[in-house]
Amino acid sequence: MSVLHKPGHTPEHISLVVTDQARADEPWLVVTGHTLIRSDMGRTELLTSVEEGAKALFSSAEKLRRLPDHLGVFPGTFSGSVYGRGLSGNPSCTIGFERRHNRAFSLENEEEFIKPMLEKIPVQPLDAAQI
Repeated sequence: MSVLHKPGHTPEHISLVVTDQARADEPWLVVTGHTLIRSDMGRTELLTSVEEGAKALFSSAEKLRRLPDHLGVFPGTFSGSVYGRGLSGNPSCTIGFERRHNRAFSLENEEEFIKPMLEKIPVQPLDAAQI
């Protein structure tokens, strides 16, 4: 397993790339927490400014886009959560599926990526400050 620092949702956020070495030397899945989530990228304003978080999240998305398409993605949230916009109800996916169907994840230009992060920000959870 390797740990990737993936700031954006929060400054200390990480993703875990898991390899099943009994089967192969290449990665098998990535646990992305609230960085790459089903149909969106994580919120960016909970611990920093929206724009500062969005810039960090863009950098994290670039690193995740380098992972192979077949890699399974297990996010920390999906449909019904306040941590993303229009999330899918499917609890897992692949890097390739998100590359093709997740508008935010597919944006490779930083300015184009940041713009939607600044729009339609979901209401903060009641306990956001405590969390």
